[in-house]
Amino acid sequence: MDWPHGKDLRRGRYSEPGRLYLLTSITLDRAPHFTDLRLARLLINQMRIVEAERIARSLAWVVMPDHFHWLVELGDSDLKTLMSRVKSRSTRSINGYQHRSGRLWQHGFHDRALRREENVREVARYIVMNPVRAGLVARVRDYPHWDAIWL
Repeated sequence: MDWPHGKDLRRGRYSEPGRLYLLTSITLDRAPHFTDLRLARLLINQMRIVEAERIARSLAWVVMPDHFHWLVELGDSDLKTLMSRVKSRSTRSINGYQHRSGRLWQHGFHDRALRREENVREVARYIVMNPVRAGLVARVRDYPHWDAIWL
């Protein structure tokens, strides 16, 4: 069977302002850049900047060593712009901090629009529990790189 290329998987992606989306992006070669506290905070800062720009409203997120999960309400933009800004700006910040150049992220990202009937708080709990499920910490409160508006 002939499988589609990654660029073809998101053909027809639809961005709906005000809709809730679960977004995931992975570092290039799954490199664990975000085990470094400073690098994780540089990424988180970029997530907060797009929120201040009203591109998206963060509901919950977690930054894992080699990827992040982010539950957002899409604002005055589309998914491609949101993720392009976060990924490109975080790459510039992190590369500048590390005095390096080159890509930080894999091409593309995964998105899933939440259905109206889904329990948003359950989705948020699932996101922030990732470090526990991955065995990084015993309790989520022991992990430094997450947030949710309900907590």
